[in-house]
Amino acid sequence: MSVKGKILIVDDERIIRESLFHWFENEGYVVDIAESGEAGLKKFIAERFDLLLVDMKMPGLGGLELLKEVKKIDPEVIVIVITAYASVPTAIAAIKEGAYDYVTKPIDPDELANLVSKAFEQKNLRLENKMLKSNIDEISGPDSIIGECPAIKKVYEQIITAAQNDVVVMIRGESGTGKETTAKNIHNKSIRKYFPFLSVKCGALTESMLRNELFGEEAGTAGSLITKKGKFELVEGGTLYLDEVSSISPKMQVEILNVLETNQFSRVGGSELLKTNFRLISAANENIERLIKEDKFREDLYYKLNVFPIELPPLRERKEDILLLANEFINKFSRNINRQVKEISAEAADFLLNYDWPGNVRELENAIERALVVGKSETIAVDDLPFRIASIEFNPDEDKESLSVIEKKHILRVLNKNRWNISRSAQVLEIDRVTLYNKINKYNLRVK
Repeated sequence: MSVKGKILIVDDERIIRESLFHWFENEGYVVDIAESGEAGLKKFIAERFDLLLVDMKMPGLGGLELLKEVKKIDPEVIVIVITAYASVPTAIAAIKEGAYDYVTKPIDPDELANLVSKAFEQKNLRLENKMLKSNIDEISGPDSIIGECPAIKKVYEQIITAAQNDVVVMIRGESGTGKETTAKNIHNKSIRKYFPFLSVKCGALTESMLRNELFGEEAGTAGSLITKKGKFELVEGGTLYLDEVSSISPKMQVEILNVLETNQFSRVGGSELLKTNFRLISAANENIERLIKEDKFREDLYYKLNVFPIELPPLRERKEDILLLANEFINKFSRNINRQVKEISAEAADFLLNYDWPGNVRELENAIERALVVGKSETIAVDDLPFRIASIEFNPDEDKESLSVIEKKHILRVLNKNRWNISRSAQVLEIDRVTLYNKINKYNLRVK
């Protein structure tokens, strides 16, 4: 029997607690009990529940007070209060505080079971509506790919082609170039736009975490009390975006390849084969071809993922788009913080155009947001830009250095400045930890 949800019963009468516990456990719910309001609150803080059955009259922390406390923690939790007939006005007061409904003693188990079932149906419907609204907002929102350079115009054309043909897409490009934004554009222009778009950052997850994230987990596996659906199940009909696919372990590569070839999978700890239907878009900022030669990435999986490749240019190769993007971000953040900024000063524009932007479009966006927050006038000045951009001394001799040399110097400077704190350095560089580790290995950087 599948688990319907998690219920906590809070009542100071033992016979009621135990009767309701066995009743709802037999109905397929995960159930726990507490003998007081204080005990119930502790359990709720330690382990969240979908629904609480709470007695109004208890020594110490009463039902109404418990209701208020759990609603502060989780406004979406369902609370049904149990009261004596004489206390109905108190129960009505509880409804005004956010209780879903109330039942009177003596309790009719069938009536209460129907009420609980109805409450869960309404909660699920609200969640579905919320997801649908989020998807609709994303569909109706403006495209975030901005630019006029030939390379970006080619990306526009590829997005339209990929959207019209339900093919597997691989997006290549440095961190911050807009890979996820490109994936969302493809999804929002495709026939799958009314279904979910789900994203998984593979580089941030261990092998076991990634497996659970994608495949889900059966109840009883590794102590799990409920069945958890994975992305392969939740994305049904929509688009799954896998970022940093080059970081996936060889074992997981085999499992993902099997799903792509069969359109079937089983949850972790389960044996039932589940069918799935989704479009896969992956992204990589590493040289996968090199990883294939080093036997770190499966060639057959690469061919499955690379059916329709899209290459995103770094911002340093799109100089003509920098001010166009900057002005777009000014309009965006001016609305968000309700502040009018009309232009970028000539000196600040020169800085923006001459900076190499190792963090690409993401770094430019953050720089403009920061400038609007700290600036005082209607014009963005050099001093409004982040220190690490505005303080760069542009050396004419650097024009003779290769891009990799400049990148190596910049990364080493940031690492040394942050005393080789990888998390802080990655944050400053606006790349993830995995990418920074790869750069350190690539340039053979060491502490000095």
